[in-house]
Amino acid sequence: MYVHGYGERESERLLAQAASIFPLLHSDTRFPPGSRVLEVGCGTGAQTVSLARNSSGAHIVAFDHATTSLARAIERVTAAGLSNVEFLHADLFALPFEAASFDHAFICFVLEHLSDPIAALQLVRRLLKPGGTVTVFEGDHGSGNFHPDSEIAHRAIACQVELQRREGGNACIGRQLYPLLVQAGLNAPSVTPRVVYVDATRPDLVDNFTRKTFTWMIEAVRDDALAAGIIDAATFDAGIRDLNRAAEPDGVFCYTFFKGVGVKPS
Repeated sequence: MYVHGYGERESERLLAQAASIFPLLHSDTRFPPGSRVLEVGCGTGAQTVSLARNSSGAHIVAFDHATTSLARAIERVTAAGLSNVEFLHADLFALPFEAASFDHAFICFVLEHLSDPIAALQLVRRLLKPGGTVTVFEGDHGSGNFHPDSEIAHRAIACQVELQRREGGNACIGRQLYPLLVQAGLNAPSVTPRVVYVDATRPDLVDNFTRKTFTWMIEAVRDDALAAGIIDAATFDAGIRDLNRAAEPDGVFCYTFFKGVGVKPS
């Protein structure tokens, strides 16, 4: 289950996230001309546009199971004037592709929502040609640090982590990418941390990342966290105020994403 929901604010949050992490994710993510690339769980297309632009000679096949998100993705790619993306409404575990149908696969912020990420990686591995690569990008909510520090803000973050755990996901999965790639049978696994550091010298990141990417994400689980009895309203609201405090002129926010790449055995 996608714990963040499918509303307009979540769509805006995903766009802010894509804008803020573009250099970390796409600066060294390019696929050769003529290659066929599977984008797993494209969502609203926040990453699809950058992926297609960076690999303009590749053919991107992007799919998602949520029709609302897929419609937004199609609109965004069309508005960007990109013609190298093919969209498909499908479920990851019921894809209509033969084995060895793709040269590469791209998976961004998907494994964190799955109860069996190894099975998902094994399925994607099957769809690759020998020597093909899987590129995975995930976050780790345990890596969020900020100034001024706040124990109450960490408690608010923990609500999102716990709710995702109860749905079978893992909001701290970034730190596990290396063993996941190994257990999925992928060769030459390589994982690198991608740190987002935000202070007042980067007002774009203060807005797009500290406020609209991370704090909005935590704020969105308020009702579910209260209904589950994980936290009380006053404490949660104080935690959100403290997270927003990190976006003030003397505030600092830091978060680590992880990028992993593995190769299908020949």
